[in-house]
Formats: sequence, C-alpha cells, structure tokens
Amino acid sequence: MCFGKGDWRSYEQGIQKEWLVTNGLGGYASSSIIGVNTRKYHGLLIASLSPPVKRTLVLSKVDERLEVQGRTYNLATNHTGGGVTEFGYVHLQRVSLETFPTFIFSFADIFLQKQIFMIYGENTTVILYRISNGISPAVLRLIPLVNCRDFHWTTRRGQINFAREEIPRGVAVRAVPQVPALHLVCSEGGFTGRDDWFYDMFYPEEQNRGLPAREDHYIPGNFTIALAPGEEKTITFIATLEEVFTLDGEALLEMETRRSHELVERAGQRDSFARSLVRAADAFIVHRRSTGAKSIIAGYHWFSDWGRDAMIALPGLTLVTRRYDDAREILLTFARYCKDGLLPNTFPDAGEEPLYNTVDASLWYFQAVWKYLQYTGDHRFVRRNIYPVLREIIDHHIRGTRFNIRVDEDGLLAAGSPGVQLTWMDARVDEWVVTPRHGKPVEINALWYNALCILRELAGRYKDDFPYDDIMVRCKDNFLKKFWYDQGGYLYDVIGPEGGDASLRPNQVIALSLPFTLVDPQRGARILRRVWQELYATYGLRSLSHYDPRYRGVYGGDRRQRDGAYHQGTVWSWLMGPFVTALRRVYNYSPASRLLAARFLAPFREHLREHGVGYISEIFDGNEPVIPRGAIAQAWGVAEVLRAYVEDVLEIKPG
Repeated sequence: MCFGKGDWRSYEQGIQKEWLVTNGLGGYASSSIIGVNTRKYHGLLIASLSPPVKRTLVLSKVDERLEVQGRTYNLATNHTGGGVTEFGYVHLQRVSLETFPTFIFSFADIFLQKQIFMIYGENTTVILYRISNGISPAVLRLIPLVNCRDFHWTTRRGQINFAREEIPRGVAVRAVPQVPALHLVCSEGGFTGRDDWFYDMFYPEEQNRGLPAREDHYIPGNFTIALAPGEEKTITFIATLEEVFTLDGEALLEMETRRSHELVERAGQRDSFARSLVRAADAFIVHRRSTGAKSIIAGYHWFSDWGRDAMIALPGLTLVTRRYDDAREILLTFARYCKDGLLPNTFPDAGEEPLYNTVDASLWYFQAVWKYLQYTGDHRFVRRNIYPVLREIIDHHIRGTRFNIRVDEDGLLAAGSPGVQLTWMDARVDEWVVTPRHGKPVEINALWYNALCILRELAGRYKDDFPYDDIMVRCKDNFLKKFWYDQGGYLYDVIGPEGGDASLRPNQVIALSLPFTLVDPQRGARILRRVWQELYATYGLRSLSHYDPRYRGVYGGDRRQRDGAYHQGTVWSWLMGPFVTALRRVYNYSPASRLLAARFLAPFREHLREHGVGYISEIFDGNEPVIPRGAIAQAWGVAEVLRAYVEDVLEIKPG
C-alpha cells in the first residue's frame, strides 16, 4: 500500500487516511498519513500501563526541521486553534504502509526517510531515519512534543508539572508518580535541554464529536544531528517507558519485520487480500496482565477488550490465522471471569470489576469454542477447561440469572427490562435506551438454540448427561412460530410483551449463519433477499431499513446524535461475515453463491486504503457515499471479513 502526492493535494484530503501500529499490550502509535494529529487519540507513544488498559499518551509527536545553507525546511504539519500553521506535508513525496509506515520527504537535494514501528511486548516506539544529504552541510533538528495524560482526556499547560533529567544520548521526562519516566534517546548528535511548549494543538475529529478539541504539549528540548556534504546517515530515535533499551534501530526493525512476516506465513494464506487481513488481525490480540493471558482489543483507538466482540472476533483473528495458542488463552481468560453464567461485557479501562451487562457474550462463547474444535480438534483442552463453564452457563440461563435473563415456558430466552440494554445494539444516552430490545431478541434465541446443540454434541462425546432435550425441543418448535413474519418475508427482530417487532434489522442474518440453525433454506432465501434490498450498503449491513421512519443515514455530531444513529441505520462492517456465510449455506454452497460472496467482499480490498489504512473500519454511514466512521480499526470487522473470505470465498475450511 503506497500513497503519493495525489493522496494529499490538500490538507483536508491528507487527513482522511490514518496509520496505526501496535505493541501487543494495548498500546499503539497512530496519526494521519501527512503527520498531523487530528484526534486526541493520536500520538507516537500511547503506552498501556496495565495491559491492555490504562492507556496513556506520553509522546504526541516528533517534529523535524532540516537547516541547510541558511534555509530551514520544516517537515512538520500542525493544526492549532488558528488553523493549519505548519505545512510540512508539501515536502512529503511518498508514503508506504506495507509492514510499518514509512514516509519519504524530498526537498532541495535531500531525501529523508522516516519509518515508525513499535517493539512487541514493550511500551517502546522507534523512529528510524535514513537521510541522503545533498552537497552542503546540514543540521537535522528533532523536536519531541511530550504529554502525560489518559488517552481519553486533553490537557493544557499548568495542569501537569514536567521535570526533565538529561541522560546519555537524550533526556528522561517525569510527570506523575504513577507513570514511569519517558526516555527520549537518539543514536546520533546531541540533546539540548530547554523547557518550552507547543500551544493550542487542535483536533478537528474531536470537535466533530462535540468533545474538547484543544491542548498543549510540553517540549523538553531538541536533538541536533550534523550532516556532512553527501553523507548518508541512519539515525535511531527511541521513545520508551522501559528501563533497558538498545539504540540499534536496524536490528530492532529486522526483529519486528521478521515477527510480522512469520505471523503471515504461519497463517498459510497465499491470497494477497487474506494476507493483508492476517497482518491486520495481529493488532487486536493483546496481553492482559490481570489474567496473565491473551485477550482481544475490540478496536482502535478507544475500545478495550469486550466479551461479545472478543468471542465474535476469535475465529477470524486466531483460528483462520492458525494462532491456536492465543485462542486457548483467550478462551481461558474469559472462562475465568464467567460469573452467574455470564461473560464480561467489558473490562473497564481503570481495571475495576468487569461489567456483565450482556446477554449474548456467553452465547457467542459457545460458537467460539465450537469453531476452535473445528480448527484444532483439541477436545482434551475443552473437556478439561471449558466444558464445565459451558454447562454452568446453560444451567444459570435455565434457572434465571442477572438482568432478568431466563428461559420462558416456550423454551425461548428472554432478557432485560425497560431501561436495560443487553444485546449488541446497546447504545444508551443517559436514561435514553436508543434501541430497546428487551424481551426475546431474534439473534439471542438463535444463539441460545445453537448453544444447546453444541452442549448436546459435547456431552455425547464426553459421555456426560444432557438433561435439556425438552427445552431444546420447545425452543425449536416455537422459534419460527413466534418469529416468522410472513407478511414481510423475514423474522421479527424482537418478541416483546406486545408481540413481534417488525423492524427490519440485520440480527436475523445471524440466525441463518450459525451451524445449528432454526431457519429452513426457503425462508432463509426470502430473508436474505429482503436484507440485500434494504440493508446491504457496500461495506456492511445497515442496522435498520432505510425505509423505516426512524432511519438515521449519517453518523455524526455530539454523543447524543451519534448514539442516536449508531443502531438506527448506521452500517456495520462485521455483519458482512454472517451475511456471506448465511448466503453460502442457504444456497447449499453452489458455485453461483460463491461468486456472489466474492462480489460482496471485494469492496473491502479498496477500503483497506482509506480511513485506518490496512484495517477495516467499525461503521459507515447508511447513506451514500457510505463514508467510514467510528473506530478506524475494529476487531470483529477485520475478523469476520477475513473468516468469511477464507472459509466461504476461498473455501479453505476448518481442519
């Protein structure tokens, strides 16, 4: 993926693409491809102090200036409250985002290449500069913009007291006791300490979201590197919270490049699109310190690890990619936190008690375990570590558990009450539940039946009793009786106290895609046709039909406006996974259905070049031109597109 000047003919065009690199801890580095920070979440080192949470911005950016023959070439691009004040992107010749983001600047008779990467498992960012100097002596100045705040916040001068201490080859900056010192070191030149500030950096993306959009950054000094005429020089700049580090940037780059290539090769994919998604998948698999095992970050920049998202994403991120050890760790991580038959919905950023306000995370857990067995055949692990948890989940659901989750007399699963939102359509603004779905949601009952079938299969294999046959029969007999909306030719979205909700939503597609489905192919074909006509929108499915009077086709504005549109028409990328799988199953894996599946997923090839470059966005506008919104990189979007592409288009099946 390479970009040229045609991608930043204007500032506005240049900020539409963002890059992201991660460190396996929940930490990351990210900015726009022209080097201007447009979000409070942008920065060169957002460290995870308690992986994968407590993410803290410690280095916003490093601005470069090169002085030659009395002229200064400013390579920085910055936006303040007064507008765009520095235009360094005019010197940007080319950007490559293959393994790691690489920026090539050309000015006078000089080339400067800047490559950014992180060290896996460390809160360390490396910038590797390669300079080809011209015929005159020159001086390169590196100016670090430092901060020390939670990545959700913004700060102004006077709110944080910074202290600097010069160390060999650089400076250590301290701010608050809870955050280790930030070491800024450079392999060449020298450091000159001088307290200064960058004032009033402006984040247009935060203003668009109705949030504080300005802040100040501390400058502890600058690094200066002399360049002789015609000299070719490689310079390593490191920002780290670690105590031990090396300044051999070339060796570090080789190590991280090799790791990335090994992950791609392990997956065994030869298709270029699949390989790109395998590389993207790595960003979401992180270490969780509290469990000593792997977990899944739901998305970047602002999500932590969510139970529902993790279970939906697990097959694509860890099984299609053959990262089976990671899959085991993730399954164990969430099994340990199972409580009253529920998996955590979220692990809060500050590390408090997990929140269990979800009805579907524990049901998606069954599906993740089933896919794990399909790919690995590892029944020994499941029998010993997971099967007891599965039985516990079913038992609690039958007896009744938190949030009014219980099995009704008809064998269907009911959940929630007014004011409580438990499904993935969980937007809530203060006391306003945007999409109240309490009662019997369609995908929850499809998942419930699927879970019962999986447990029955495992109980038979493990020679254990299965006392739930009666509930299974009642659930199967009543599902279509209650949910089939014959007039519309699709499934009701929710069965509530007042009957069926005929809102045309994508949740019914999940019911078609599960291995143990309750919908026959004839009805399935009618459902898919209606969904295609009214919900499909190039990069996913709308969350509500565009013919519905409640439909909101543009996602934007302040929190109330955004959350009001989140599940009322906004397009979700992850839904393309179940949609494509349902399509192939309903049409009995015919050659024509394979071709159609490939057509549905093809637009994501081009999408990898926009928004979060190399990743799949969380959501899109429901209205044309279907602009990407929300998180620039979403775990279940990457995972489900990858899984569906490999399994249903390439037809590379588990085992």
